[in-house]
Amino acid sequence: MPLRRSLRQLPSRRCLTPTRKFGIQFRRFSAEQKPRETQQFTVWRPYLRLAVGIPFIGALIYSMMTGEVTELDAPSIVELDETLKRQSTINESSPMRLRMEKLIKEHQKKIVDELSRIDGKEFHADTWTRPNGGGGISCVLQDGNVFEKAGVNVSVVYGELPRPAIEKMRADHKSFVGADVDSLSFFAAGLSLVLHPHNPMAPTVHLNYRYFETSDPKDPINGEKNWWFGGGTDLTPSYLFPEDAKHFHQTIKDTCDRHDATYYPKFKAWCDKYFYLPHRGESRGIGGIFFDDLDASFLQSSSSSSSNPQETLFSFVSDALASFLPAYVPIVERRKDMPFTPQQKEWQQLRRGRYVEFNLVYDRGTSFGLRTPNARVESILMSLPRTASWVYMDPVSGTRTDSADGEEQAVDETTEKERELMDVLRHPRQWA
Repeated sequence: MPLRRSLRQLPSRRCLTPTRKFGIQFRRFSAEQKPRETQQFTVWRPYLRLAVGIPFIGALIYSMMTGEVTELDAPSIVELDETLKRQSTINESSPMRLRMEKLIKEHQKKIVDELSRIDGKEFHADTWTRPNGGGGISCVLQDGNVFEKAGVNVSVVYGELPRPAIEKMRADHKSFVGADVDSLSFFAAGLSLVLHPHNPMAPTVHLNYRYFETSDPKDPINGEKNWWFGGGTDLTPSYLFPEDAKHFHQTIKDTCDRHDATYYPKFKAWCDKYFYLPHRGESRGIGGIFFDDLDASFLQSSSSSSSNPQETLFSFVSDALASFLPAYVPIVERRKDMPFTPQQKEWQQLRRGRYVEFNLVYDRGTSFGLRTPNARVESILMSLPRTASWVYMDPVSGTRTDSADGEEQAVDETTEKERELMDVLRHPRQWA
């Protein structure tokens, strides 16, 4: 059978150059197939033409010699990104996917090196790959000198998202994907960190900064795309030290203010709302910042304006990520060697129980990860502490739903510090 198609009659999938501008509004994806206009074949970068063109021409020759029909699709996003990484260094003109991957890997190394210095014990690095493209590095320290458990994970993932995962990956997923869409091609890159110190005077801390792209699975290269950033960091102490809370929040606020004075109050309130346990009527910790769905539309609705929204938001995320060590290290250095009693250790275990409850019941990141095909469960559940406990009707933190709520509880002077924390968790404060 003769070759049926010429080059200009190939399917309309083509390669987008990395200079594409992203200042666009979200567009709804639909499963309905729309007619497309005939498009000219797009010329790729010289080295991409070589990398992809040689096997392409080989397929043509094979087709002509054998008479078999060969479908000659353009390379996938994974293949294009891998070619770019092999052929050139990542710079400001590279796709945001590759720039975000480079950023989070650099900060993972800085953070792991600093935490290893504090603990005196090295992290175990576990490098892994995914069958559909991408992979990650999970750096974990267990039973250290300072940290009972510490995880600093990088993940870079390409693939197809089923409907349950789509509904968990961002707060307003309904604004950009129709109810009839069962799957999306996606890219996700993120750095996630959780530190659980041994000493109950030293607070647990969480950080996550991430970047997403989604595209129509019918045409992932040429099809309509959406992108956004998300992230934040928050502090979860077992015992409240106001000076620690003020330092943590002020460091973050200073970083936010360098970009937009509205960011910190907006993202602090978002954090208080997100890290909240409705069934307990309390926050998980004393907050920090949290944001999601930061895209071109977000900047248009804020006081900021930018001719390149993606670059503007990438700059903010980069600075926010860089502020983590200055925000947390002075706190853990002050508290890691403080004396504590067995009763205070027991209180820490109860607070960790609340941490587990939030992560398994409410956290959208955990839920999204577990719903992603071929999920790496051990890395997703890295955030959980090594130890935690639950006590029935604890006199300080127990959740009462009967008439005892209205009764005055006897004040135990030995639990004054624990009650002070509970008051802050039930009534969040402004720290900066």
